Amino acid sequence: MINTPAISATQAAPSAPATAATDWWRDAIIYQVYPRSYLDTDGDGVGDLPGITARLDYIASLGVDIVWLSPFFKSPMKDFGYDISDYCDVDPLFGTLADFDALVARAHALGLKIMIDQVMSHTAEAHPWFAESRASRDNPKADWYVWADPLPDGNPPNNWLSVFGGSSWQWDTRRRQYYMHNFLVSQPQLNFHNPEVQQAQLDVLRFWLERGVDGARMDACDYYFHDRQLRSNPPAAAHDTGLTTAVNPYGMQSHLYDKTQPDNIAFLRRVRTLLDEYGAIAIGEVGADDALAVMAEYTSGGDKLHMAYSFSLLTPDFSAAHIRQQVEDFEARVQGGWASWSVGNHDSVRVMTRWGGEQPSPALARLVLAMQCSLRGTPCLYQGDELALSEAEVPFELLQDPYGIAFWPEFKGRDGCRTPMPWTPEAPNAGFTDGAPWLPVAAPHLARAVAKQEGEADSPLNFARRFIAWRRTQPQLTRGAIAFFDAPEPVLAFTRSLDGMPAVLAAFNLSDGEVAFEWPQALEASDLGGHGLSGSHEGKGRITLPPYGAWYGSVKAGWAPASAVK
Repeated sequence: MINTPAISATQAAPSAPATAATDWWRDAIIYQVYPRSYLDTDGDGVGDLPGITARLDYIASLGVDIVWLSPFFKSPMKDFGYDISDYCDVDPLFGTLADFDALVARAHALGLKIMIDQVMSHTAEAHPWFAESRASRDNPKADWYVWADPLPDGNPPNNWLSVFGGSSWQWDTRRRQYYMHNFLVSQPQLNFHNPEVQQAQLDVLRFWLERGVDGARMDACDYYFHDRQLRSNPPAAAHDTGLTTAVNPYGMQSHLYDKTQPDNIAFLRRVRTLLDEYGAIAIGEVGADDALAVMAEYTSGGDKLHMAYSFSLLTPDFSAAHIRQQVEDFEARVQGGWASWSVGNHDSVRVMTRWGGEQPSPALARLVLAMQCSLRGTPCLYQGDELALSEAEVPFELLQDPYGIAFWPEFKGRDGCRTPMPWTPEAPNAGFTDGAPWLPVAAPHLARAVAKQEGEADSPLNFARRFIAWRRTQPQLTRGAIAFFDAPEPVLAFTRSLDGMPAVLAAFNLSDGEVAFEWPQALEASDLGGHGLSGSHEGKGRITLPPYGAWYGSVKAGWAPASAVK
């Protein structure tokens, strides 16, 4: 047992409350679907849109509100859909526009909203826009991409690096110039300083809004603009591994000039104006050096993004201090904006392995889901997290991710979190496909298959359903102010308070050992049940939490820590 001393409160200043009618997304939960790996219905080994439609009832049963679909557009698939050759059509690998329309219709019938990826910053090398742009220096789309002359010695114009390794400049023999790419060489960077490019991407967004989508996830939304002067980035004060890995030199630069430019603000306002026409929403992916500050800037004022997320909780750091710092730093900087807290996605090692190690306890999945859904912000869940899936081991010869292939063996890439969803343990390929799957189904995932967990009352899947349903009965956990308490590791403790309602106290044990501590504020609290987690309040403010356990308490309306800011 770990004994910790008494704890005291400090407060992160909340943003102003908003009306539920217009800001429904603040109460919502997002569920990310990676189409390639959800369900294959045609036997080619790759998931497709009809497969997602077939599983929308399952998604709805979780109690989530928004389904985020990763890219399904026409693509050479060199970055598995994030390299787009036609923004306004479905790649045949995934189906047709009619399949997409059917998916949207079924989702809406189930009360689900559909959010699609918008990959605006770059296209595929195979996109007709780029084919025209690279043909000459004086064609109508010559300035649609970022082109630059070489230095006198033939080198690239500056030191900018690609996230996926090497220089972000690629020589093109047709124009005898370099073009910029923040990611793969085959993903040329669009020139957002050109108003025609901005309008073209807004037209793409309108196309999908007209088809009934309810929102957009703005991929790499701080990468749209670059420094017109092409100034080189200075060295970073310390190697930043938040966005990349320790073996990637990208983190050795301070990215002052290749992204996150002030020009972005005006364009995001144009995006918001368009979304408002349709009552749609946007969430931005922020990969900036100071991601929390950019999240706050991009979501403040009610005229840009509705919410944003960063990679700050997608790191190996599972300390209470780290999680608290991310939330408090965002709240301290934001002016009316909103965060989405994500602990797993298609780019990160699965949270069960990242935070739980090689043999993670199923209890960790329950704790993480509860904590994520109790922070102030919109939770974004990744497919399979509700099943407590761990990171899959994919041998080098089966790797698909070009990022992992480039940095192997120190970095194994993103394939381990992208392996197929396990549906039925007895079926070939766990029910994902009748063909050869594009990535192998992980053997350890068979024991976590949906069909198996459906029949287990206390499975991670059924816990997720119950907890999400319970959260809906606690508006303090969606709308309330958040105040953290000074608790030594491994305890994360805070209160969520909403005017006119009892405050909710929450304490989480982020360790695999029992924890007991004194919490004077809990003297006035009564146990709050129905959430499904084990933890006890023994009177006199003493809280005992089992390994990866949590406790919730309720305090009378009007109570708040002395330092609370409403």
